[in-house]
Amino acid sequence: MADALTSQVIQDGGRTAVLKYTNISDGTGQADAVLIDVSNLAADPVTKQACTGVTLQTITFSNIGMGVELLWDATTNVPLLNLPQDWEDTIDFSAFGIPNNAGAGKTGDILVTTVGATAGDTYLLVITVTKDYAAP
Repeated sequence: MADALTSQVIQDGGRTAVLKYTNISDGTGQADAVLIDVSNLAADPVTKQACTGVTLQTITFSNIGMGVELLWDATTNVPLLNLPQDWEDTIDFSAFGIPNNAGAGKTGDILVTTVGATAGDTYLLVITVTKDYAAP
């Protein structure tokens, strides 16, 4: 078995994407799993350029029984945000955004790793990002 991950695209416009993820763990957890794959986001409607990265604007989360770590995907992954176990909150970075600061080999994607997952633990993430179209 594996953790049951579901995703939902709430909005995928020219500038902004809003994405929802839920996970019900079977105890195996997730390690550096691709959460936001920028190549799956819609292209710029005007220039037709593919999305190459995102800037984190807001995240609403609810973690029950496990913590969640978000990372920027790169040759050496870079921590983005740690969301604590048994906690729920909304974190708003929209005044400035959290840009991707990964170095060599950055893909623009966001990865997820669960921390301390046991069977029946869950998380819910609703993430708002601004899309980038420049080289990653």
